[in-house]
Parts: sequence; structure tokens; C-alpha cells
Amino acid sequence: MADFIYPDWPAPTRVKAMTTTRWFGNLAAHVEDDPEMLATRRDILRRHLPADPLWLTQVHGAQCVSAENARAGVEADASIARSPGHVCAILTADCLPILLCDTEGTTVAAIHAGWRGLVAGVVESTVRAMAIPGNQLLAWLGPGIGPQAYEVGRDVWLEFSGYDGGALKMFAEQPNGKWLCDLYGIARQQLARVGIERVWGGDYCTFSERKQFFSHRRDGQTGRMATLIWTV
Repeated sequence: MADFIYPDWPAPTRVKAMTTTRWFGNLAAHVEDDPEMLATRRDILRRHLPADPLWLTQVHGAQCVSAENARAGVEADASIARSPGHVCAILTADCLPILLCDTEGTTVAAIHAGWRGLVAGVVESTVRAMAIPGNQLLAWLGPGIGPQAYEVGRDVWLEFSGYDGGALKMFAEQPNGKWLCDLYGIARQQLARVGIERVWGGDYCTFSERKQFFSHRRDGQTGRMATLIWTV
């Protein structure tokens, strides 16, 4: 198993992106981990990057910040970069990481898209912040929990029914009164709504691919993978 996954998408060559795997180790500071080991992993990761990533305090909202100007630890769930050498980063362990770039490779973004963020409008707010028409953007869906593993309750179903009735097509009711939720499908719907039709990825499952990924739903207290994007 590899430490990194590199997106298979037709991004411009100046756009660089990757996702760490469980083999690389935990990269989140908010989970129980040895601080020295965490610092060592982040230092090793830094050697693959042009600069320190902008590590966010993710709150399952819709705030998008600039990787050039924001301070580390800012509360946000997405970041964008318009100049080379600034690294956008997202930490996940079931939530969906979404990467965006424009067809010219001038602007990139990373989005933390759990169900709460999708309801809050994090995709829309990030595209607004990029200020580039959707038909000029490409998207890659990184490793998230798959539609056959993500069981949710009526509360989640109700949130989406109030937000967007079309999203209910991405829920499959189960005999136990719960629903299987397709985060990948909902993300594709929301990307299409803002004009982004060129979407790649979405073929992993953090829950079922135990050796490859951390999964909060499967393991409870667990580490986080990082998904990162920048330009050179």
C-alpha cells in the first residue's frame, strides 16, 4: 500500500494534488496521538510540499478562506489559493474531500464536505470565493465513506429534504428505519448546480477499505488523512 494517492484527473500540469493514506499515519492534532510523532509526520509531509499547508479548524460549516492570507487554525471548511506555493489542506476520515481547479491552473481549492457542510452550502460558498464560472472548473472527489456503508438517521434525511428535495434521490431507505446516504452523489449534484460538470474520483470507501483509510464511523477515535492542492 502507498502513502499517497494522486488524483487521476486532467488538471493543468502546474496544479499538484495528493491525499495521504492510513499508511502515512495520522495528520490531525485534535485526535489522541503522540505530539512528537504527529510533528514528525507533518515534517515528512512538508518535504513533499512547497510550503506548510494551511491547517484549518474544521467545523462542518460553509466558511471558505484564502490560503494566502488566513492564519493557521482558522475556523473554516474550505480554502482557496490564487498564487503558486500556497497549499490548501483538508483533514478527513469519512467526510468527503473535494478538490477544485480552473482549466488554466490559476486557482485551486480544497473543501471539507461532510453532510453538514453540504447542507450548509460549502460547495457553493467555495465556488463563489473562487469567482470563476463553473464551466471553467474541474473537480476531484477524494476518499470518503461510500454509499453502501454510510447509514444515517431521519435527522439527516430531514435536513436534506428541507435543503434540496433532489438530494433525496441519494438516500436509500432501509428496513431498520434508517437510510443509506450517497455523499458522492450529493456532491456531484451540488457541483452540477454551480456549473461544474467535469468531475472525477468518487470511487473509494473509507469505511470498507480498512487497510487504506482511517474511518471515524468504523473505528470511533481514529486518525485523519490529509488532502492537499497547490500550484507551482
